[in-house]
Amino acid sequence: MIMSNKPIPRPGGRQSGKTKFSEKKIITSSRPQPKGSPDSKASDDDLIYGRHSVLAALENERQLNRIWITNRLHYDPRFHNLIQDSKAKGTVIDEVSLQRLSQITNGANHQGIAAQVAPYTYHELKDLIAQAKTKSDEPVIVIADGIADPHNLGAIIRTAEAMGCQGLIIPQRRAAGVTSAVTKVAAGALESFPVARVVNLSRALETLKTEGFWIYGTVAEGGKRLNDFNFRGAIGLVIGSEGSGLSLLTQRCCDELVSIPLEGKTPSLNASVAAAINLYEIYRQRWSEKVYISSGSK
Repeated sequence: MIMSNKPIPRPGGRQSGKTKFSEKKIITSSRPQPKGSPDSKASDDDLIYGRHSVLAALENERQLNRIWITNRLHYDPRFHNLIQDSKAKGTVIDEVSLQRLSQITNGANHQGIAAQVAPYTYHELKDLIAQAKTKSDEPVIVIADGIADPHNLGAIIRTAEAMGCQGLIIPQRRAAGVTSAVTKVAAGALESFPVARVVNLSRALETLKTEGFWIYGTVAEGGKRLNDFNFRGAIGLVIGSEGSGLSLLTQRCCDELVSIPLEGKTPSLNASVAAAINLYEIYRQRWSEKVYISSGSK
């Protein structure tokens, strides 16, 4: 990761109708389907697959244009009623063979089901911040500075949602967006976790500061040790890109730079792993304090 000296502190503080459906059929032919046919392969950018991901989308009533499902899973109690509800709302349901489903998903681990979803709708930054503040007195928003690998982005989203964060901010250019690969790795987390996509990341960080967030940037070296911080209040945690870490401009926008102390010879960690460790420490401190206060009041 690229390193620089600590940023110069800023002076002053902050306040804190009916639809036709094709008859059920099992498709085994390997011949290419005509464009626009019910069984033509969906674009990778609008395809989700795997039981957990599709089930989460169904349970959260996400708009699905088409669902491909095997006969065995179609009548599984976990899916049958949800599939019927989705069909009633206009979703096309195609019962297909495992072989056909593998063709549709390019050989991915589909687990017997895939769905074509409407494009992901990003949240406006101001709405994400307002929503975060209503959900927590000490909200945590993760900011991804140029994460290009969709698997890393999906893993960060999954961890952030699991830890209880209130949202994610990503740049519009030179970074991964929310694609089918991201949705798959996030394993359903995106159904309840808002993501904002911004044109200018530095400006977004300044907006967070104006709203009372303290910005921590993660770096491999040169920052204060992670365990030396007291993570309270509204927090924006910035995770750098896989190859070069935080950009110099982003570092200058941070209030503090944070480093994870490492004992081995490996100089840095994968972006999603670093995000997980930092987020765990933030919430470990808060959980520990709650336990202490709770036990002290007895």
